[in-house]
Amino acid sequence: MTQKLDLLGKDYYSRESNQRYWSISQYKRFRECEARALAELRGDWTDTRDNTALIIGNYVHSYFESKEAHTKFIDTNKSELISSRGATKGKLKSQFLVAEQMIEALKKDDNFMALYQGEKEVAVTGFLGGIEFKGKIDCLNVERGYFVDIKTTKGPVDDTVWNGKERVYWFEHYGYILQMAAYVKMLEDTYGRPFEPIIYAVTKETPSDTLAIRVQNINAMVAEIEELENYIVRLDAVKHGQEKAIPCQHCDYCRANKLTQRVMIY
Repeated sequence: MTQKLDLLGKDYYSRESNQRYWSISQYKRFRECEARALAELRGDWTDTRDNTALIIGNYVHSYFESKEAHTKFIDTNKSELISSRGATKGKLKSQFLVAEQMIEALKKDDNFMALYQGEKEVAVTGFLGGIEFKGKIDCLNVERGYFVDIKTTKGPVDDTVWNGKERVYWFEHYGYILQMAAYVKMLEDTYGRPFEPIIYAVTKETPSDTLAIRVQNINAMVAEIEELENYIVRLDAVKHGQEKAIPCQHCDYCRANKLTQRVMIY
């Protein structure tokens, strides 16, 4: 008898779950390159980006989820995290030591410790633009009507990034306002009450800095959701094979599969 998958629990990050639901990270991946995102979803292409930043972020997240979750994360990623030879054998590899520093910075932040109270790693679902999405919230406090999402960044906490048109905050540039807006929409539809999103930033600087970013710009969040709604129906059709995926012509997948521009007229 085939065991039923827990698509919003232990199998949240599985291919089956990603095929069943959209997530904001998947949406952003499709916006970057439809052809590559579709190939990744089907298992025909593996993300070739360096995953050091992802592992650092998950190391920090798992620590504040629970002792059990943190131990499991280290065991699962032991070959990447732990040195196996030399003077550092059995210890964290040098590139991951910053994660311990970031954890200590958050632990010393009384505001963070006071706010990070509630249910951890909560899966939520809801409809955006008529399409079903999933999300996983780091810390949800339903009683007090807010949630907290930890974001690790190179720093400083108020850094800005050039997006090709103007300088914006790093959390705007990397799509975190859209993520917060999506979570708010799903939570409000589920619980019938307002929620305040809080991005808790912790930097990879030495020493690490921390900052609570209380997202109260309703107009910015509405604009992000409206933009998503303009794209998601077509992207969903691409995801389900009803429309052809458009290659970006610039990424690693497009280069490897000769989907880049082959002729240039000067």
